[in-house]
Amino acid sequence: MYRFMKRKSPPPPDINFNKLPSDPAKRKSILSYHLNQRDEVRREYLIRGPCQPRGHKFKQIVIGKVLRRFNPKWFDLYGDWLEYSVEKEKAFCLYCYLFRDQAGNQGGSDSFLSTGFCSWNKADRLDQHVGLDVNSFHNNAKRKCEDLMRQGLSFRGHDESEESTNKGNFLELLKYTAGQNEVVKKVVLKNAPKNNQMTSPPIQKDIVHCFSEEVTRSIIEEMDNDVFGLLVDESADASNKEQMTVVFRFVDKYGVVKERFIGVIHVKETSSLSLKSAIDSLFAKYGLSLKKLRGQGYDGASNMKGEFNGLRSLILKEIAKKHVEVGEFFDMISVLLNVVGASCTRKDKIREIHRQKVEEKISNGEIKTGTRLNQELSLQRPGNTRWGSHYKTLLRLEELFSSIVIVLEYIQDEGTDTTKRQQAYGILKYFHTFDFVFYLELMLLVMGLTDSLSKALQRKDQDILNVISLVKTTKCQLQKVRDDGWDAFMAEVSSFSEKNNTAMLKMEEEFVDSRRPRKKSGITNLHHYKVDCFYTVLDMQLQEFNDRFDEVNSELLICMSSLSPIDSFCQFDKSMLVRLTEFYPDEFSFVERRSLDHQLEIYLDNVKNDERFTDLKCFGDLARVMVETRKHLSHPLVYRLLKLSLILPVATATVERCFSAMMC
Repeated sequence: MYRFMKRKSPPPPDINFNKLPSDPAKRKSILSYHLNQRDEVRREYLIRGPCQPRGHKFKQIVIGKVLRRFNPKWFDLYGDWLEYSVEKEKAFCLYCYLFRDQAGNQGGSDSFLSTGFCSWNKADRLDQHVGLDVNSFHNNAKRKCEDLMRQGLSFRGHDESEESTNKGNFLELLKYTAGQNEVVKKVVLKNAPKNNQMTSPPIQKDIVHCFSEEVTRSIIEEMDNDVFGLLVDESADASNKEQMTVVFRFVDKYGVVKERFIGVIHVKETSSLSLKSAIDSLFAKYGLSLKKLRGQGYDGASNMKGEFNGLRSLILKEIAKKHVEVGEFFDMISVLLNVVGASCTRKDKIREIHRQKVEEKISNGEIKTGTRLNQELSLQRPGNTRWGSHYKTLLRLEELFSSIVIVLEYIQDEGTDTTKRQQAYGILKYFHTFDFVFYLELMLLVMGLTDSLSKALQRKDQDILNVISLVKTTKCQLQKVRDDGWDAFMAEVSSFSEKNNTAMLKMEEEFVDSRRPRKKSGITNLHHYKVDCFYTVLDMQLQEFNDRFDEVNSELLICMSSLSPIDSFCQFDKSMLVRLTEFYPDEFSFVERRSLDHQLEIYLDNVKNDERFTDLKCFGDLARVMVETRKHLSHPLVYRLLKLSLILPVATATVERCFSAMMC
């Protein structure tokens, strides 16, 4: 199997799926993407669905001396594939775009693919495009899309009977292969000799296990008994069982940094002792040595105290746990999402109300119109393993607040479920308090300041230099807001309250604790909200940064930055690199440290005078080019330092992505 997994070409560039254009006219051809990324792009567009700007004012054109335009009702008739480009004011087909590499010019395929369809007087062309033949290009493309989306389903099907429309990936792919190959068809499924079909659940499990073992062992071979980093995280699966994900980070023989998923391990508890026991068992199973382990990434600074739980602890877990009012705020947001987000009708009602408000503002000249402006919005449910999703949820809540209030009032007055009506009443009551507005704006402020760092830590191609810079900048901004940001923050709170008619407090009056309203607090509202809330939350966040990026860790990262190839190695510092070897006493003996001190100047002169080392952007590029030019053999000590820097796990974003797939 190893020969099939060898690296034969540089890995494809990463794609930011959030920035894939929605407008059909702005999309790149599917063939322009790397071969290994095309299905990912296709799946992303299928998850999004066709681009259908229902609130758009469709452009009229003269056809046969009559003004014609796109009919929005066509979205309902051909809702699974019909798209409209605001850029070109033309219609397109999503299915045919995704599999245009095999497109022919039948049934108007070409107009719905590249040029766009705008013959609004010929509505029958839409049916002609689909075609009466089940094997028309459009219908074939649709089947391919359905097969592609099934690949995200489980290996085994919930219903594997003959009548089932989806028997799971294993049987569906086996059936597909048999349909494509007559030789295979003669010996599988019903045609298997002596009914030896080899498709029972135990056999399917055995096949999956064999594949898993082969892939894992090929990864171990790829590591080649070299140093590696360990990334660990935990989360509950769909059955609420605690699972631990393990990922190895290493540099392969081509100088390419790789993060390889090893497996999901069930753990009975999330204590550090249970964690260590599970890791020891995994290492023993595959004959790995702890002596080769050079970097460890556990999610959350609290794991050594007994837990390792959630990337969200950067803000949500730790602050919400230690600050009661913040915890109450997120509890109410959770209830809101259950009340409003659990029903498609309610979500559609929010969209419709928001659309009407946008149209009214456009007609009044309050907001501008243009490409990618005033898009359809809904209240997004945050993902347990996605940092930025909580921030997006609060941003949407702020933008859709008035529409959400109208829907909650409808549920409270007209709802049939008594529990939901009571919850809607409680949310509305909380929404009109000063506490809600205060903590909404405070969480938006803190999450907004840390959002850039969060995104940098989630990147697959970790840039240590960028992380160091962002950590410093984020800490400075948090400190600046703490020292001088109170007045600007309260201006935001007042603006939201005035706009949405929510309660405001007089800061000089005595604070009344809602939990003990009869007891005098002895402090003013200003002291409570500024000192006990504003300062406390920001201090907690700053402390989290100091715990996670202490002086030792920061010095280690700064020393590593001296290896950077950016701008012709302008950050090169020999003393820093010699200091870096002291962090790895088992890797560099006294003699090797002395030798490295002499070799560094030679190394720098060598690479700076080699054109192949110009325009390198990161550590990964440097390692790859050193191997390609065989300079890793000429400067083995420098290359060893570079490998140790590359396997350092700055964040556990890879294992978060594993859980995102596991929990869907």
